[in-house]
Amino acid sequence: DGVIRSVFAGLNPQGCRVVSFRAPTSTELAHDYLWRLHAELPARGEIGIFNRSQYEDVVAVRLLGLAPEQVWRRRPAHIVEWERMLVDEGTTIVKVFLNVSREEQRQRLQERIDDPEKRWKFRRADLEVRARFREYLSAYEEVIEQTSSEHAPWHVVPADRNWVKSTAVATLLVEALRRIDPELPEPEDGLAGLRVT
Repeated sequence: DGVIRSVFAGLNPQGCRVVSFRAPTSTELAHDYLWRLHAELPARGEIGIFNRSQYEDVVAVRLLGLAPEQVWRRRPAHIVEWERMLVDEGTTIVKVFLNVSREEQRQRLQERIDDPEKRWKFRRADLEVRARFREYLSAYEEVIEQTSSEHAPWHVVPADRNWVKSTAVATLLVEALRRIDPELPEPEDGLAGLRVT
């Protein structure tokens, strides 16, 4: 959340949208796991920011035992092809994994507990996830390796220091925008010299 606020604060909010994915709803579970993401993709000319993503449907599903191995094991290949289709249709994908060390994670969780204004962010389940830190890291390493592609490569960003992660993500965004080279839409013909009376 913090990196989204700091990096995207200067953009026009009319062309930028953040979508946060939580545990799937019953309606979302009634569809394939990419359905809810596909429905939230940005329109042409917009910047869409996914706070969490389809990768949770591989890692969390795997480690929490929410689906059998034959289900989550095939998802990385699905995701690579889905992203290929998006790129073929004109979407530029910038995938960022914010890599926080175990010690930094400990400090951030403790800060949430100790600060009454941040306490609402903490859940006891965070400690269960923390106890499996190495398992989660290993699962993310595997899925990143399986899904980093020429059309949608991963960028692993060291995230222990906020200024480092924000600078790295901002740099990736600027590089992507330079490659895209966005332009204003073409105006209607015949507007030059038109006077409004």
